[in-house]
Amino acid sequence: MLVLGIETSCDDTATAVVRGGRVVLSSVSTDQDRFHAKYGGIVPEIASRRHVALLSAAVEDALDRAGTTFEQIDAIAVTRGPGLIGSLVVGVAAAKALAFALRKPLYGVNHLHGHIFASFLGEGEVPRYPFLALLVSGGHSQLVEVESPTAMRVIGRTRDDAAGEAYDKTARLLGLGFPGGPQLDALAQRGDPRAIAFPRNRVPAGSLDMSFSGLKTSVRYFLESSAGKRARIEDVAASFQAAVIDVLIARVGAAFALRPYASVVLSGGVAANSGLQRALREWSQGNGVDAFIPPPKYCTDNAAMIAAAAFYQGDALLADPIALSADPNLPFALRPSTSSG
Repeated sequence: MLVLGIETSCDDTATAVVRGGRVVLSSVSTDQDRFHAKYGGIVPEIASRRHVALLSAAVEDALDRAGTTFEQIDAIAVTRGPGLIGSLVVGVAAAKALAFALRKPLYGVNHLHGHIFASFLGEGEVPRYPFLALLVSGGHSQLVEVESPTAMRVIGRTRDDAAGEAYDKTARLLGLGFPGGPQLDALAQRGDPRAIAFPRNRVPAGSLDMSFSGLKTSVRYFLESSAGKRARIEDVAASFQAAVIDVLIARVGAAFALRPYASVVLSGGVAANSGLQRALREWSQGNGVDAFIPPPKYCTDNAAMIAAAAFYQGDALLADPIALSADPNLPFALRPSTSSG
C-alpha cells in the first residue's frame, strides 16, 4: 500500500510517500523558522499563509522523489488535528481535493498518533504490544499506553507546560534564538548538569502526571540572582536539561512499576534531544527493556509518520472526502474522522 502523507499541523509544510507503513520513499519538509524568528515564536497567520504557498510544490516534490505518480498512490493521509486551526485547514483542504479528484481513500490522522507510529518507520524491529510511549513535544508531554494500533490511552500528562514549551521559554531566558530547544540542547552538552540544583517536580503518589512550569520559574529566579549573574550559561542549560530528563525518566520507571510493558517508545519533537535519548537508552538497558527512538528527522513533525499511522490504523481513520474537517482540539482517543469537529 502506497500512501501519500500530508502534515501541516503547525509551521512545517511536510509531505511523504510511504510504502507498507514502513518504507519511506520520500519525505519532504520545509520549516518556517526564518519567518517566525523575529517574533520569538510561531505566528499562526504567517504559518497558514506559508502552507498555502508551499504545499502544492511539496506534494509534487514528494511524488517526484518517490518516483511515483498520483495514479499510483493507493491512499492519502492527512493530519486533521490537534494543531493550529489555520494550518490544519490548509492541509485538510488539499487532501480532500486530491482524494475527491483522484477517487482515492482518505485517512484523517491524529497528529499525536502519528508521532507514536514514527517508531515503525525504517528497517529492523518494531515495538511489541503492549508498549509505553513517552510523547514529548512543544505542545504535549504524555505517557501513552498502547495496546494495539487502535487501542491506546493517556495514563500521564503534564499539568501545565509541556517539556518542549519549557525548553523554548528557558531558551528565551538564556537569550538563545528561535527555535530554542535544539540550541539549548547543544549548549547543555558543554555544561555541568550538577552545577545548579533546579527542582524536580513531585506529584501525588500514584500519579504519572508531570509539571514543568515551576522549573521554568526557578530558572528565571536563578538568572535574576547574584549567583545566576555569575553562572556559566552552559551550566544553566545543562542543569535545566538534567531536571527535565530526570522527571521524564522517573515517570517512565513509575509506569513500568505498575505494568511490565513489552517495550518503550520515545516520540515527539523533544525525542530528538540527545540528552533525553541517552538517558532513556541507559534506563532501558539497565532494566532489560527494548527502547525504540525514531531517527531525528522523524522525531520532529513530518508526513511519513502520518502515512504510517494511516496504514496501521486503517479503517478506523477512513474519512469521507466531503465531510472530513480539521479539528484543532482533536481528542486523543479515536473517533469517526467524519465528525464535524
